[in-house]
Amino acid sequence: MGIYIEALLLYIVLFFSGTAVLPAASEGFSVVIELQRIFLYSIPSIALIWFMILRTKKIKDCNLIPCKNDIISCLIAFPCLLITGFSVTFFSAFFGGKSVQILIQTPSAAFGWTVLGISCIFFAYLEESFFRFYFLARRDELKLKAAAAIIISAALFSICHIYEGPWGFINSLLSAIILGIIYLRFKSLHGIAFAHGFYNITAYILAAGA
Repeated sequence: MGIYIEALLLYIVLFFSGTAVLPAASEGFSVVIELQRIFLYSIPSIALIWFMILRTKKIKDCNLIPCKNDIISCLIAFPCLLITGFSVTFFSAFFGGKSVQILIQTPSAAFGWTVLGISCIFFAYLEESFFRFYFLARRDELKLKAAAAIIISAALFSICHIYEGPWGFINSLLSAIILGIIYLRFKSLHGIAFAHGFYNITAYILAAGA
């Protein structure tokens, strides 16, 4: 029962209490806010999740040492996320509505884009650290089979993105299932985290050009 309480508390504290640091859409892009997201939210949250896992396991056993699987999983996950995102966008346009509602405006200067890109990578690491690295790696303690763990993890992940609207919710659900499968296949946090971060950066770039 303790592991369930721990997972629930982490989920609530990191992904619901943590949303207070997110800027409103009307505020526009702010380098200061993005730096706050990185140093006051993303990095401490990642450190907490990794601590919860590494207190009972070694880094080697958790597959945190960079290896070729990270590159392979990234090269597989990134195009899969792009295909999923474009497919959901196509169907949302066909049936009406927007697939994703961007919370903040995109930057206008190169420095702003650099900060935003770094923020996307760290936030992707945060989400992958919990929903894949923490949740799926501890599925035995949660007494869940792989398929059930992927579905529950994807559902929890999608709930955090419900602010993006119904199509954004669907995109998050499908993407989470894909990332969960890839994680279990390659045991690579770094690969899927970078793929996730690159996908988010791509979404911002496309939004800026729209």
